[in-house]
Amino acid sequence: QVQLVESGGDLVQPGGSLSLSCVASGSIYSIHDMSWYREPPGKQRELVAGITSSGRTKFGDSVKGRFTIYRDNAKNMLLLQMNSLKPEDTALYYCKVLVATSYESPVFQYWGQGTQVTVSS
Repeated sequence: QVQLVESGGDLVQPGGSLSLSCVASGSIYSIHDMSWYREPPGKQRELVAGITSSGRTKFGDSVKGRFTIYRDNAKNMLLLQMNSLKPEDTALYYCKVLVATSYESPVFQYWGQGTQVTVSS
C-alpha cells in the first residue's frame, strides 16, 4: 500500500503565497507522474498542475504564471508553490501520484486526503 500525506493548507489573504507539500510512503518501487488537483466548493475536481518523472510540467490555465510545481524524487515529495493567490483559488487541494509497487507491477494511482486552502481577506 501507498500513503500520501499532504500539508501546508491554510487561510491566506488575496495576493499572498502558500506552499503545499505531499509525501508518499509505503510500498514504492517507482513514482511516475505526480499531480495536484483541487476541488472548489460546489464544483468538480480539476487539475492544478502535474509533473512527470523526467520533470516535464503542465498547469491548469487559471494558475499558469502563478503556481510552480516541484518534485524531490529522493524524498518521494511533491511541492506546489502558489503565488498571487486569489479568492477563486479557494479549494481542497489533493495530491495524486502514479506508483509501481514492484518491478513487475502495473502502475496504480493514489490520492491524498486533501489540504484546505482558503484565500480571503
